Amino acid sequence: MSAIDISAYTHGHNFLGSNHQRNERRVWLVIALTASMMVIEIAAGTIYGSMALVADGWHMSTHAGAMMITALTYLYARRHVGDPRFTFGTGKLGDLGGFASAIVLALIAVLIGWESLMRLASPVEISFEQAIAVAVIGLAVNLICAWLLKDDRSHHHHGHGHGHNRASGAHDHDHQSHAQDNNLRAAYLHVLADALTSILAIVALLAGRSYGWHWADPVMGIVGAMVIARWSWGLILDSGAVLLDRTPDDEDLPGEIRQALENENDRIADLHVWQVGPGHHATIISLVSSKPKEPSDYKTRLAQIHALSHVTIEVERVNALP
Repeated sequence: MSAIDISAYTHGHNFLGSNHQRNERRVWLVIALTASMMVIEIAAGTIYGSMALVADGWHMSTHAGAMMITALTYLYARRHVGDPRFTFGTGKLGDLGGFASAIVLALIAVLIGWESLMRLASPVEISFEQAIAVAVIGLAVNLICAWLLKDDRSHHHHGHGHGHNRASGAHDHDHQSHAQDNNLRAAYLHVLADALTSILAIVALLAGRSYGWHWADPVMGIVGAMVIARWSWGLILDSGAVLLDRTPDDEDLPGEIRQALENENDRIADLHVWQVGPGHHATIISLVSSKPKEPSDYKTRLAQIHALSHVTIEVERVNALP
């Protein structure tokens, strides 16, 4: 009996987002911009004796540090994409990075809120002109960074199919790029949080300079902290759901799978669907059938569902379906 070449039945597990390398490059660029602005602000604040400048510089350093989580996650996921120790690839590392960044974002919200409450209790003298200038420059840098990190959610998808058909199962791969990258979203929210604090600071400082409302600055700080905390919570929920293999809410994949496979002869007994990377989902299906076919037949029926990148099907024969 001649040996069978199984290479046609094997496949890789590259479930990285389609814009992975582009996003990685942009995050490093944003870190460079943020770090440069941070050094300038701390240096200028020290030279001109401005506490506002120094404080804003250190505030930017926390965001630059948090964005390092995003950048290093991208780097690690790309370098280990072919590592067989990661059973379903490294696509979910971005969600782990996003979750870690969301925790840092929550801590930043707590620190801003606490500092604002302290300022409200003991007001400090503000050099309005200098502080407004700093806030405007900081906002400009943040808006450039936000533009660089905005996820355009590209609608183009590219796919390649791999069949693995045998009596017990079938695997299918089709990569789709229309997806949310929680790692990029984390970096974007850090930049947005910085931009928000700059905008609120400008409004508060203008009010303070014009009307003498010294309380406006810390009040705006508390408002900013609450908004940042809300963003952080949303990111914790979304990235945490992916890490815990929760079935995605935004698309009815289980429904689509049932619609494609179930009929009078075939019934799904057990179904698992989870995300393995941005735009990539895996499914394990246990099918019972009174007229069972080859797993490849069922795989073909699922081919039009582009969000499915890894399909495993188990088929069991039954005498009759209820």
